[in-house]
Amino acid sequence: MSQSTLVVAQATTTEAPAPAGTEEGAAPAGEAGHTTEGTGAEGGHGGFPPMDAHSFPSQIFWLVIFFALLYLLMSRLALPRMAAVLANRHKAIESDLSKASALKHETEAAIKHYEKSLADARANAQGIAADTRSKITAEIEAESAALEKTLSAKLAEADARISASKTKAMRDVHEVAAETAAEIVSELTGAAVSKDQAAKAIAGLKG
Repeated sequence: MSQSTLVVAQATTTEAPAPAGTEEGAAPAGEAGHTTEGTGAEGGHGGFPPMDAHSFPSQIFWLVIFFALLYLLMSRLALPRMAAVLANRHKAIESDLSKASALKHETEAAIKHYEKSLADARANAQGIAADTRSKITAEIEAESAALEKTLSAKLAEADARISASKTKAMRDVHEVAAETAAEIVSELTGAAVSKDQAAKAIAGLKG
């Protein structure tokens, strides 16, 4: 649009006849042409600069420059720092996980050791209890046997004493019976009867 205006202005300036009698008339025509050209130029470049086709190469050039600078900045400064931070965090996480795993293994080992110790203590307690019971039972049986032996001896001795007392009592009863029988016969018959004769007579009656 600006180029066509410029061409029309030049053609008008070329075709317009100069005023007769004076040379000063050409000056206003030239001035008018320059004025028109300037106005056309200003009208051609008065749009939005990013949408102007004449500025595309420079825009692309600076875009490439800024993109390259941004890429260098990110690749040399930002990305290595981010990678270092991520690597340190990864190492810290792996260290924490390894420590947690080690603590878990230690805890499991401690629990197994505690359970084994508890089982051993229970087994030892059961063994001690069994030994104690067997010892107490043996002692009770020995004491019972000794007591039974003592009681048997005492019972035998008591039986012997009772038998001896019984025999002695029966002997005394026989003697008393013989004496009583002799006295009764003597009083009834008036004849003298000895104790031995009365005892023989009683024995003959028993036999």
